[in-house]
Amino acid sequence: MTIRVQIQDFDAGFEISKLRLARPDVGAVVSFVGQVRDLNEGNMVAALTLEHYPGMTEKSLEAIVTQAKSRWNIMDATIIHRVGTLNPLDQIVLVAVSSAHRGEAFNACEFIMDYLKTEAPFWKKETTDEGEQWLDAKETDETARNRWKK
Repeated sequence: MTIRVQIQDFDAGFEISKLRLARPDVGAVVSFVGQVRDLNEGNMVAALTLEHYPGMTEKSLEAIVTQAKSRWNIMDATIIHRVGTLNPLDQIVLVAVSSAHRGEAFNACEFIMDYLKTEAPFWKKETTDEGEQWLDAKETDETARNRWKK
């Protein structure tokens, strides 16, 4: 399991290759890359600032991957989440999961992302043409997470 919270950008292709080449029994790697959009709820986004609580955030991300491993037969997972001030088109997050089969990897990747959006302690402040505002989790994010509840 690789968990990193960092300011610097990441090379998604390199990280995915590391998972793919780590074991000869890997049959699938599924990944998600999130990036900053230039528009949110009708407002032009100039920047997105992400803050976190070091140590606590990484433990939260590890717990999410551990939950995914308990539900699906996955081999490994990588989460890289950026913090600091980002601009439209900047990468925010990479979630990548390896497994013997694609179904396990798809489900685990989606689960991890849904829980990351609602459970991980990140705080987001958007700078728009209307000023700055702190963002709350969206209702759609909560709905996505709740579908995984047992």
